[in-house]
Amino acid sequence: MRENYRKNMEGKRQAKIARMLQKELSEIFRRQTAAMGGVLVSVSAVRVSPDLSIAKVYLSIFPPEKSQEILANIQRQSKTVRYDLAQAVKQVLRKCPDLQFYLDDSLDYIDNIDRLLEK
Repeated sequence: MRENYRKNMEGKRQAKIARMLQKELSEIFRRQTAAMGGVLVSVSAVRVSPDLSIAKVYLSIFPPEKSQEILANIQRQSKTVRYDLAQAVKQVLRKCPDLQFYLDDSLDYIDNIDRLLEK
């Protein structure tokens, strides 16, 4: 019984931290892309490891033609993004998790299915 309770609490904490990281990262990317014009980077999901040491960040990038280039740039700048994130969450987290960025292509997948169904 006690073990179940602990696991449930850990899951809730992970989810809470993932939501907070998603919100803060969205704000960081909003500020960074405001100067670019015509580029939109949104954080579609954040998955945090149980020990809170790694955060997998899934990004949706518009326009899709530039997504690989922008993702590569974000990965190169990951230390700067992590520093900005650490400053934003320092009141809540003692140590900011390592960030791993991935392209969330679920919208492209859905779009492709819609196109196939129209045929």
